[in-house]
Amino acid sequence: MVEACKATGKTIGLVPTMGALHEGHASLVRRAVNENNVCFVSVFVNPTQFNNKEDLAKYPRNIQRDAELLETIGADFVFAPTPEEMYSEEEMNTTFDFDFAGLDKVMEGKMRPGHFNGVVQVVSRLFYLVQPDKAYFGEKDFQQLAIIHHMVERSSMAGTFGNLQIIDCPIVREASGLALSSRNERLSEAEKKTALAISKTLFASLEWAKEEGATVEAVQQRVIDTINAVEGLEVEYYEIVDQTSLLPTNTFDHAIGCVTVYCGPVRLIDNIKY
Repeated sequence: MVEACKATGKTIGLVPTMGALHEGHASLVRRAVNENNVCFVSVFVNPTQFNNKEDLAKYPRNIQRDAELLETIGADFVFAPTPEEMYSEEEMNTTFDFDFAGLDKVMEGKMRPGHFNGVVQVVSRLFYLVQPDKAYFGEKDFQQLAIIHHMVERSSMAGTFGNLQIIDCPIVREASGLALSSRNERLSEAEKKTALAISKTLFASLEWAKEEGATVEAVQQRVIDTINAVEGLEVEYYEIVDQTSLLPTNTFDHAIGCVTVYCGPVRLIDNIKY
């Protein structure tokens, strides 16, 4: 099918997902449909990017519902392989060799060793299989997005995916402000209300950053303290970093604040650009 599309000059858009699709995913798919002749959506819970077996086991899955949603919004093909179809036994148990240029040493990479190795492994394989002209990723997973840009544009793999463009797509939020996430399915209604403090605090931090004498360090700590003061929430990290290097910065120019918070047992991520 891919070869047929290429032979007739059709452009291919790819939206890689792990399923449990929500309106955030749907927004990526709609854009891919509108900007390409053919839209592929992968639905694959990738085991090599989980360093917590319990988290892998609990990750929500509903391929029938996902397929029905994708059909209604115009996706042309759904690729939903099994782990055995994606990887040999050796690949499942071997570290993928990749130079991250340090992008994997901070934030999520620091907290989840090996996570981004698995991300690059599966995403690069999808690129080889589907040969997309454009691939669409949400900005909620900002560190992942930065690493994929590095892989395609600056790493030793640059150029191996043709003229592939990585398309950054804004975070989609509920009307309340809560960032949409497949993990939200694991939250009770009470926990969803509690989790609203995350985005509320991030948006407030934009104003805190404008206050006279405000420093990155002070705003960073204020965000942590404010969220931690909410019963049921616990900040794992909040880092204000440069959007390109992901390294700590002492200025709000070209900075992004990335947060991971436990709401009960559920680990949620969010971010805000300053």
